[in-house]
Amino acid sequence: MAMVTGGELVVRTLMKAGVKDIFALHGAHLESIFQSCLDHRLPITDVRHEVAAGHAAEGYARAGRTLGVAMATAGPGFTNIITSIANAFLDRTPVLYIAGSAGTRDAETNTLQAGIDQAAIVTPITKWAHRVANTADIPRLVAQAIRLATSGPTGPVLLDMPSDVLNGKVDEDSVRIPDTILLHAAPGPSAAAVDQALEMLSKAERPVIMAGVGAFQAGITDELTRFVEATGIPVYSDFAAHGLLPSSHPAYGGTFHKMDDLAAEGARPDVVLALGVRFGLFTLGGGGRLAPTEAQLIHVEIDPREIGRLRDAQLPIVADPRAFLDAANAAAPARKWRDLSAWLRTIHTARRKRLDTLKEGLDRPAPPIHPIQAVKAIVDNMPKGALMVGDGAEAYHWMNEVIAQDEPASYITHGFLGCVGMGLGLSLGVQAARRDKPVLLLVGDGALGFTIVEFDTMARHKLPIVAVVMNNRSWAASQHFQEMVSGQNRVSGTQLGDARYHDVAIAFGCRGVHVTEIAALGPAIKAAFKSGQPTCINVEIDLKPVPPELGMLMSRH
Repeated sequence: MAMVTGGELVVRTLMKAGVKDIFALHGAHLESIFQSCLDHRLPITDVRHEVAAGHAAEGYARAGRTLGVAMATAGPGFTNIITSIANAFLDRTPVLYIAGSAGTRDAETNTLQAGIDQAAIVTPITKWAHRVANTADIPRLVAQAIRLATSGPTGPVLLDMPSDVLNGKVDEDSVRIPDTILLHAAPGPSAAAVDQALEMLSKAERPVIMAGVGAFQAGITDELTRFVEATGIPVYSDFAAHGLLPSSHPAYGGTFHKMDDLAAEGARPDVVLALGVRFGLFTLGGGGRLAPTEAQLIHVEIDPREIGRLRDAQLPIVADPRAFLDAANAAAPARKWRDLSAWLRTIHTARRKRLDTLKEGLDRPAPPIHPIQAVKAIVDNMPKGALMVGDGAEAYHWMNEVIAQDEPASYITHGFLGCVGMGLGLSLGVQAARRDKPVLLLVGDGALGFTIVEFDTMARHKLPIVAVVMNNRSWAASQHFQEMVSGQNRVSGTQLGDARYHDVAIAFGCRGVHVTEIAALGPAIKAAFKSGQPTCINVEIDLKPVPPELGMLMSRH
């Protein structure tokens, strides 16, 4: 009769579900899981702060469109990871968080790292949170947690695992790992709904498709391309859905915010097909400016709570976006579609004019480096197929003006929580998920400070991430907000010093480069990727410019 620990059952169940990587920071409560991972050669990327483990699991899940797994020990380990849980919840990222906790026998004894109900704390920000009470129940409950995390709408789950449950032993013949862990089914639309949607779209003069995070999570790259090429309808996307339709495609209009540029051309969408879109922050409130309220809305969304939340839908369809497009692609050839070439020319004109407004910054002849110059130099010198992570309240907006995206998850950045400081952690997970791809982190100097110690993790685990710091010696978005709202002479608590971030990276075993002139940035990017080593490039940029997208958002306050 062979006896196995709870930690062994956790690892066996994770491996049955196809888990290949875990992100964690060790604590005694988790020791049996660590030992079982060692026995099964299941890699653990050990970080320097629990929040980085959580963000790494998010990055892993987003880059691979799969489950991420993060572990944290009890008490402060658990509380440190809460920001990541909230971020994953708002962005629907499928992550299993495993939190160690004090033994059940230690309840109400004022013991170390106990006294808080961890599952209760995160219940409002998870799809499911549960405290495991019995060692034999571990396989069943881990499987249930994974199913919930990976089923639409996807999102985070947490299992609180007391140390005596993890260390407890059971006869391995008395428990079994469930055969069905992952589900591969999603709700489809009715034939009548698909027919009505195609009728509305085929009659529209200025239709657009808005692709949201739900579209990315449904994995509709091929389906969306087929539909666009059959109908000619242009596509705009939120950040998460970048690359579903390559940015080089003539029907791609840009990020949701860029729909606002159409107003200057006197032409707004008249029918909107929203695929997996959550109206709100990225649609400027209810979407009245981007998708006009007078436009007819077809809203395809797997979560019925999102339909009608801020915007009436003339045709609500509760379905998986891929299932909808499969049905739409089958029926589209039987319909006659309008010639939308004039509408596409309007969109191309709006895109060109937007780039024209940035020309002065691009052509700046001398320091200080304009932020648009910096991001353009980065894009022009990155290896083909590189993945990018964007962090910092302004940096990622600048990058969004120039980045080209040819595949999904090629630009992973902020979502609804606006979680500045997650970039180093995200990039760890992105690189772990896609070791075949070069990874570049674009990060503001303020954001970098949250987890700068993770350069040590990059060095120890040989993750050759290139981190480019947009250093303007300020919490720039906050300072610009103060200047706009409170006055130029009312700046307070938003300025930073001239820190040598590249030297910090060197101290942790990475390469470090300091750039003060734009001509040096491109060669520094190329050299960093050629080196195959984690690198920090500290770029001094001008504080004054405000990204167009951020200025638009600030003007609403």
